[in-house]
Amino acid sequence: MKLALVTGGAGAVGAAAARMLAEDGFRVVLADRALERTQAICDEICRNGGEAVAEPVDLLEEGASQRLIDSVAERFGRLDCLVNNAGMTGAPRIDSVELSVWNAVLALNLTVPMLLAQAAQPLMKQSGGGSIVNVASRVYLAGTGVAYTSSKSGLIGLTRVLAVQLGPDNIRVNAVAPSFLNTPFNDKIVKENTGLAASFRKMSPLGRLGTAEDVAGAIAFLASPRANFITGDVIHVCGGTQLAPQPASAGADDASHNQTESEEHLIAS
Repeated sequence: MKLALVTGGAGAVGAAAARMLAEDGFRVVLADRALERTQAICDEICRNGGEAVAEPVDLLEEGASQRLIDSVAERFGRLDCLVNNAGMTGAPRIDSVELSVWNAVLALNLTVPMLLAQAAQPLMKQSGGGSIVNVASRVYLAGTGVAYTSSKSGLIGLTRVLAVQLGPDNIRVNAVAPSFLNTPFNDKIVKENTGLAASFRKMSPLGRLGTAEDVAGAIAFLASPRANFITGDVIHVCGGTQLAPQPASAGADDASHNQTESEEHLIAS
């Protein structure tokens, strides 16, 4: 049975991805600091006929990425899919950046995916290849929080480099770039910015916020044989918010009211 490792497994996107991957026949390892929540998700997957185990880990600890892959190798002997989903926000404005926060955001959002890919390469090659899916963000197109946008932009660059370097081992590397999601991750942002959800709904041609399941669907696709010839790519799970704002419809009597809707650049998931 193929094996998938999902970091940030206790979060909404990680949990949704784990459920879909399990439905697609993967045995799933969910890695997260929040063991109780992670175990509950694993128990749910198992009750529904899948196979999932929890792996408690703080990926910011020195050597944690290698230890996690070593544990997977020892317990299961293979790795077919790595989903780099763990992430954090912080240091939003250049005039108030704290270096410790900047370093932590870049460490978890960019350095850890690099270290996990580095550690996973031999095991995935031994397994015959596989898929790495990095969870980036639409903010790389927008420019919002200083540390978050920098880390997610870097993650897309890392995705492309890894696609080139790991391709000969039959390891495909892609990214998903969600827009603002209706998940607990963004609850605090919504509460502190009145009208934010409505603004993002208005930005989308589909007229709604994205969900964890929307992102999980793209992750599961990239992990599947249906995506066997896709690598180095970015799938925007944005409901169209990655597109340039469109001019408003003009009235029959006064075309001068055409104007472009301004996009509210706030941290997205």
